Amino acid sequence: MRNKNQLEYLNALNKINGLGSQRMKILLNFFDSPENIWRAGLSDLKASKVGNVISEKLSQERKTIDPDQEWEKLEKERIEIIILDDPAYPRFLKEIPNPPYIIYKKGNFDLNSAPMISIVGSRKFTSYGAQAATSLARDLAGAGVTVVSGMALGIDAVAHRGALDAGGKTVAVLGNSLEDKNIAPRTNFSLSREIVDNGALVSEFPPDTSAAPGNFPARNRIIAGLSLGTLVIEAGEKSGSLITAALALEFNREVFAVPGSIFSAQSAGAHGLLRNGAKIVTNVKDILEELNLDEKSKNSGAIPKIPENKEEEILLQILGADPLHIDNIAKLSKLGTATAAGNLALMEMKGWVKNIGGQNYILL
Repeated sequence: MRNKNQLEYLNALNKINGLGSQRMKILLNFFDSPENIWRAGLSDLKASKVGNVISEKLSQERKTIDPDQEWEKLEKERIEIIILDDPAYPRFLKEIPNPPYIIYKKGNFDLNSAPMISIVGSRKFTSYGAQAATSLARDLAGAGVTVVSGMALGIDAVAHRGALDAGGKTVAVLGNSLEDKNIAPRTNFSLSREIVDNGALVSEFPPDTSAAPGNFPARNRIIAGLSLGTLVIEAGEKSGSLITAALALEFNREVFAVPGSIFSAQSAGAHGLLRNGAKIVTNVKDILEELNLDEKSKNSGAIPKIPENKEEEILLQILGADPLHIDNIAKLSKLGTATAAGNLALMEMKGWVKNIGGQNYILL
């Protein structure tokens, strides 16, 4: 089935609205090959028992689709197509009900090479949420775990960044196709490039699919399906992150949540999950121990911090996981604000520290 010619026709078939994984299997069982499906007459399509409506839709829509041109789009953008019976298909995604028959991948990362944990949360996040997402993503990456998220604004993007800053791998599942022109949100385009170089972009949507609200539940099911567990950080009561958590439960995967302030609306959804049995997470060990993941590779991907001068050495001793404002850093280090700020800027470029907003710094 991995013959290029057959993959071309599968990709073209994936452009037919409403075909879906189950109907694709019915057609392949009846016709033996994607090319046979593509060339079948209407009466034969109806005879396959795929349904009259989809048979007629397939018969009409394929007239406007050129399989060769559609394949060229994938090649031009270096997008790989992975089908359900391919050894490269993610093994945990294969276990969910009705997994996508086709997924698209951009990036050389092997989706079966390491355990995956998804981190999801609110688009409207607090500095606490950003700190939690950064720290936990960084520590998961350091433990050899691949961080999965949806590259949305907010906690998703922060989680991807945390994994990348730790030198780890991360996978972004998108609700659109993977060509550069369709990457969404556009403000995360540069992040998407880094993810391609240090992980992968994944989607079930064929070329020329723009982001749309109706695509995100399907995207969320892949996020949950790829992962051993889903961690929710700051989610409101109606957050899409709760859909991902619900899907994870449906797939018999673990659900984790980070507790937040009782006064924060952003934490209401996470607290609801905790009331309903989600595992509380205060540090990465809570996740690793629950899933029986060996921490042997902890920090193996972290960037080594070798101070180049006395100022950097002092700042590395002061900073930690709790954010410190530049004024407090200057006071504790006795370096003065200008000297401390200059060194912190250089250290941030090296990936050692991060300004999480308002001149508050944490150690990465």
